[in-house]
Amino acid sequence: MKEVILCKYGEIVLKGANRSSFEASLTRELRARAALYGKFRITTAQSTVYIEPENEDCDLDGMTEAACRVFGIVGVSRAAVCEKSMESILTTVKEYLPEKLFGVRTFKADAKRSDKRFPLSSPQIAAEVGGAILETVPGIRVDIHNPEVTVRVEIRDSAAYVHAGQLRGAGGMPYKSAGRGMLLLSGGIDSPVAGYMMAKRGLEIEALHFESFPYTSEQAREKVFTLAEKVCAYTGKMYIHVISLTHIQEELRDRCEEDYFTLLLRIFMMTLAERCARGYHCGAIVTGESLAQVASQTLEAISVTDSVVDMPVFRPLIGMDKEEIVRIARMIDTFETSILPFEDCCTVFTPRHPRTRPEKEKVMRELAKVNFEGLCEEAFAGMTTVKRSIYPEQK
Repeated sequence: MKEVILCKYGEIVLKGANRSSFEASLTRELRARAALYGKFRITTAQSTVYIEPENEDCDLDGMTEAACRVFGIVGVSRAAVCEKSMESILTTVKEYLPEKLFGVRTFKADAKRSDKRFPLSSPQIAAEVGGAILETVPGIRVDIHNPEVTVRVEIRDSAAYVHAGQLRGAGGMPYKSAGRGMLLLSGGIDSPVAGYMMAKRGLEIEALHFESFPYTSEQAREKVFTLAEKVCAYTGKMYIHVISLTHIQEELRDRCEEDYFTLLLRIFMMTLAERCARGYHCGAIVTGESLAQVASQTLEAISVTDSVVDMPVFRPLIGMDKEEIVRIARMIDTFETSILPFEDCCTVFTPRHPRTRPEKEKVMRELAKVNFEGLCEEAFAGMTTVKRSIYPEQK
């Protein structure tokens, strides 16, 4: 029996004249993922992507799981394909569904008749399918209000499709359909979540990580690379640029008032991030800041750090509390890595009483005590870049 994967569009269906460009981004990402699991034919029709295996060696389980992590898709179903006749549909239901419904106590039969030439209406199709299931699946009963599984028959232009249940897709917009952004990726809980959330809106993500070796360890750096790999489950690949802040932090420690240290360091970070972003054709900076979570994330502190850059700064977590952020971190499998006890640059030389309501004029006076341009040039010159990807190296 021929089996395919059906991927249902999300917000793409709301697009008008430029919908084809979003579809192209979506199918490009699916084709890249499909190459990892065999040879598949991928087509689009009626707000659905059809993923058809071209030989028996294809890994349908792996491809189904991968499709669930592709942004732009809201639902993924494994479906049996059959002819558009009631006889063929009922035969497929009886042969294909018993294994899928093993152990299920309640179900609902549903039908979607896109091809209006089909002689039966959607309710009539659903009624016959429900009867066939009751005949062939022992112990199961109908529950139209709260079923464990919804069995659906779709009558489409080319064929009929039978499937039991739909897996939740990643949602959002197709990856790389909304430009490119530079994510400030630390080893904490927040920044990987911020990167995931902006990628979900179609933003292609590059990452910038700040380290302070030898005050931060090699394990801390590897932790960040592991977090990037976790996010790559959704983005496919990511370049991580690494800049050392060691000399900058030592200069701030030796020359500036301690309570301004965190804010001054943040100004260096934002300046370096903007330079890196422009160098890699990014149109925005992405951070994991949440309003008032720490001293550098008060309204006044954010205003000061934003004033030193001339590009948009996206903060997708700005109105979220920690519990909400942790919930998403667990969902995307970054939480357990994020809480590993390795230090990051923001914990080095932390002031005892950081400024929470800074005045920009005073901040700039403190900044003038160090060679700002020279330190930025030195830090940027030492930048290194690594790549993390779910694809084989040749891809």
